[in-house]
Amino acid sequence: MPVYEYNCQGCKRKVSVYVRRYEDASSAVCPKCGSKEMQRLFSTFSVKKTYMDIYEDILTDRQLTQGLMRSDPRALSDWNRRMSRGMEDNTMAPEYEEMVERMDKGEFPADMMKKPEAPPAEDGGK
Repeated sequence: MPVYEYNCQGCKRKVSVYVRRYEDASSAVCPKCGSKEMQRLFSTFSVKKTYMDIYEDILTDRQLTQGLMRSDPRALSDWNRRMSRGMEDNTMAPEYEEMVERMDKGEFPADMMKKPEAPPAEDGGK
């Protein structure tokens, strides 16, 4: 049961119309003004890459794979971004985004996780 896009000749708007059967597509009515003078448009669509496609892209990128072999944080950042594109909602948590941005600058993830050393006590060790 597709949703078709139309140009309404009555109100001059681009509208989307839910159609139960293909045969009903030719008798669409504008949901805004009720006009039956509708011109069907070709809609755009997208195709998501599968994880296999993403892996293939990564493995065929010689510069990226060499960077990963050298443990380059920038390559790891690139790998993370490419892998996140395959996620269902395509969103990253703010903490994750921050870590990826820091890897872009050359910081290594293990170094980011280290806690800063506590400053020495001011009592002189007494």
